[in-house]
Amino acid sequence: MSSIAITDPIAPLDIDGVSRVVVALSATSVTKGWENAMHQHRKAQLIYSVRGILNCEIEDGVWIVPPQCAIWIPGDLPHSARGAGETECYCLFVEPDAAEDLPKNCCTISVSPLLRELLLKVASFPELYAPGGREDRLIAALLDELVTAPVEDLHLPMPRDPRLRRLAEMMLADPTDKTSKADWATHIGMSERSMSRLLLHEIGISFGRWRRQLHVILALQRLTKGESVQTVALELGYENASGFVTMFRKAVGKPPARYLSDRMSGAELASVPGIMLFD
Repeated sequence: MSSIAITDPIAPLDIDGVSRVVVALSATSVTKGWENAMHQHRKAQLIYSVRGILNCEIEDGVWIVPPQCAIWIPGDLPHSARGAGETECYCLFVEPDAAEDLPKNCCTISVSPLLRELLLKVASFPELYAPGGREDRLIAALLDELVTAPVEDLHLPMPRDPRLRRLAEMMLADPTDKTSKADWATHIGMSERSMSRLLLHEIGISFGRWRRQLHVILALQRLTKGESVQTVALELGYENASGFVTMFRKAVGKPPARYLSDRMSGAELASVPGIMLFD
């Protein structure tokens, strides 16, 4: 285990060369955006966001990691990661066979207070801690909590078909575009019916749900940076804040204020203008 504090999350480190089942790194606050280009390692990885929004991308999806959540990345899976603005995170690297029932796929998970405290404690261990002692027992408890951690639906699946990929990239470039589904199909050279059928086959959700998921991801990025609900709603193409809040609640089961209050401290939440107006 390592208590190394890293200010550059893309600093090179031979994680796979550390002869322990778990290796932990803590990343101190970063005042500018950072990006870790596409890479892979044998060990699986958990990235826990204490403060700020993190993004992770693999070939067929994009994940968002809001505060008090984490992303699980299976071993040997090529991925990239980036943070925007002020971020603080912990990285846990785990041998694939460290515990039964660890997630087999990339996913965003909610971090309970107990899992959070275990992560912070484990990050203080020496890199080559003595096996068979207290450290091993705490690591076993952490892995137990990780196996049972609830999964958050903060995944934006990305299609592989070149035409659908072009559609996704255009929508990501301008999420406020109100182009109809029929017109989008025309843009990429498909019929509306064929586009809908292929999209459902490739990513498992409808066009409308995919667009809502995109809006939720972008909204969380902006709300946690301090933008108001009203501003975010208008920038995403909604006529008013109440329409945006209705969409958000339908997508994640909670309005923005309640969702963020579960993951941010009182001081952090107070820095989000207008968030309490739409609880």
